[in-house]
Amino acid sequence: MSEEVHSSFYKFVDLPDPTGIAEVLRTMVEGLGGNIIVAQEGISGAIAGEAAVLHAFEERLTREFDGVFAGMGFKHSACVTRPFHLIKVHVKREIVAFGVHGVTAAGDDASHISPEGFRELLDRPDVVVLDNRNSFEFRLGAFRGAIDPGVDNFRDFPAYVQAHALEWKSAGKQIAMYCTGGIRCEKTAAWMQEQGLTVYQLDGGILNYFQSLPDADRDWRGECFVFDKRIAVDTHLQETATTAEEAYAGDESSAWRLARARRLDPEA
Repeated sequence: MSEEVHSSFYKFVDLPDPTGIAEVLRTMVEGLGGNIIVAQEGISGAIAGEAAVLHAFEERLTREFDGVFAGMGFKHSACVTRPFHLIKVHVKREIVAFGVHGVTAAGDDASHISPEGFRELLDRPDVVVLDNRNSFEFRLGAFRGAIDPGVDNFRDFPAYVQAHALEWKSAGKQIAMYCTGGIRCEKTAAWMQEQGLTVYQLDGGILNYFQSLPDADRDWRGECFVFDKRIAVDTHLQETATTAEEAYAGDESSAWRLARARRLDPEA
């Protein structure tokens, strides 16, 4: 089999008929593996396949549906291990579940900051660098100086912010926040702005940082967990030798996470 390419993408955009879009998508994904989520708030996906098949799908996706997904970014990385063995298109209430009712994404506003700009924030004393991921992901790798919020689920993140927001505001701190691909930060940034915090979110997340900066290892310590069978990548987006058991070590929900991953995408 030819080497596969992994692609992650998302776009927050109003979709009046997510079920109809999902039905069409299911006719477009032959030859690919992974997961695509469609909701009224937009689309997100993590898929993989041979380069020609993948790129044909991406081109069609941004062209179809009256161009609603035009301009959507795709973050690519090469694969040694086949990331997925199945392909599923889901219709859900949200493309990323935040746990706070009524929160929408920040959109293309001033909170988005480029990898180059984010690098500058890492050295500022008035900036709190906040990891918007689960603790087991943080333990595997993180930006230098970043804070682990100590959560086991994205839905627990708002409680951590609320517990520290007054302290940050009183100290005149601004927040530089990041996650794997950017999608979790979209909702969190919008909500944190409503709490009166000044927030910068790394545009495109960790994967875009690695893709954009050849010397990303200046700022990143360790590896980056990815939610597929590759488990983790380094700052050059190359698969590492880390196993799922090693990645989840020390995580109370590791057994559940491992079982769920294997159930949803068993080996072919």
